[in-house]
Amino acid sequence: MFPIFQSTPSMLAVILVMVAFAFWVQKFRGFKTLGPALIVIITGIILVNLKIVPGSCEIYGTISTYCIPISISLYLLDVDLQQIVKMSKQPLLAIASAVFCVSIVSIVFGSIFGDKVAEGWKVAGMFVGTYTGGSSNLTAIATGLNASGDTIAAANAADYVIGMPSLILMFLAPTYMKTSKWFQKFWPYSFTEKELEGSGDTKELMESEEWSIKEIAILLAVSTSIVAICTKLATLFPADFQSAGRILLISTLSIIVAQVPAVKKLRGSMNLGLFFGMMFLAVVGFSVDIKGFLGSAFYITVLCLCIIFFSTVLHLTITRMLKIKSEYVLLGLVGAIADGTTSALVASGARWKSLVNVGLLMGIIGAVCGNYCGIAVAYIVKMIIGA
Repeated sequence: MFPIFQSTPSMLAVILVMVAFAFWVQKFRGFKTLGPALIVIITGIILVNLKIVPGSCEIYGTISTYCIPISISLYLLDVDLQQIVKMSKQPLLAIASAVFCVSIVSIVFGSIFGDKVAEGWKVAGMFVGTYTGGSSNLTAIATGLNASGDTIAAANAADYVIGMPSLILMFLAPTYMKTSKWFQKFWPYSFTEKELEGSGDTKELMESEEWSIKEIAILLAVSTSIVAICTKLATLFPADFQSAGRILLISTLSIIVAQVPAVKKLRGSMNLGLFFGMMFLAVVGFSVDIKGFLGSAFYITVLCLCIIFFSTVLHLTITRMLKIKSEYVLLGLVGAIADGTTSALVASGARWKSLVNVGLLMGIIGAVCGNYCGIAVAYIVKMIIGA
């Protein structure tokens, strides 16, 4: 009788219902705090351990093989390098500092915890991904490094346990920066109220986005073509680097194609990318063994805490020495630890209207760097610990 759902059609239905449910409950505060990615993983873990769904199914392999590469390509088809080039020096330095600090600290603590955590060198690279561009980068790097489902789920859980309180503090930071005389004396570099107010025509965040079936069709055609080309080219790499090389090729070609004027006009690539990524995370949940998950979660959580804390300290030290304005420093940190949307939300909540779009771009830059830095750090840690 168990599992209740076993056939391929029924499992496809279960996965899509899980994804739809995770998005639907975002309108409730508690679930919104968890985020759709963690909700899908937790739901998957519950279903498989209650024997409602099987631990293995033909469709799982298909989703694992195709959804993440397509998701990566769709995410990066939204990158506009012209906008990034037009940015002033200070925000670029701020996000560069954040990416650099996360990478260096991950190498240090990845080497320390590498032998204590299952697939520790992979986890170090995954955390570089998530703390330079968000959860999508963590999943992309995990796929490129062939990380197990237990490792991916434990890393996501640790990211939530440590990352969420960190983000809450960052949302509170603008008020502290504005009211603390000690901070203003220690960090005298900031914008005036008039500069932060901007022109008053700032685009509203999280508003409904319109896109057509034609755009969906073209985006899917472009992204799947990129994945097919890069999958073929990846066979030229050594066998133990093919998976990672494939992810890097997909990232690079997607960014190049994103600069084509016709592609720039297409809407909805981020939403589509998120949808495909969520399907993969459902499969991750189905592959988790509770005992193995709980056993590895502690050290992964400690590793996560060390990376966030010490990379933040190093980032603040570097940007203070460079005399970067405090608003850019905070948005660079949020753009790295979370993503561009969250960075823009921090700017919007603080009424830094002129910096909302800058926050978005800083997050995009972090996401672009994430896959490259994450995979590089993983292999550096692997070499150091001799894994």
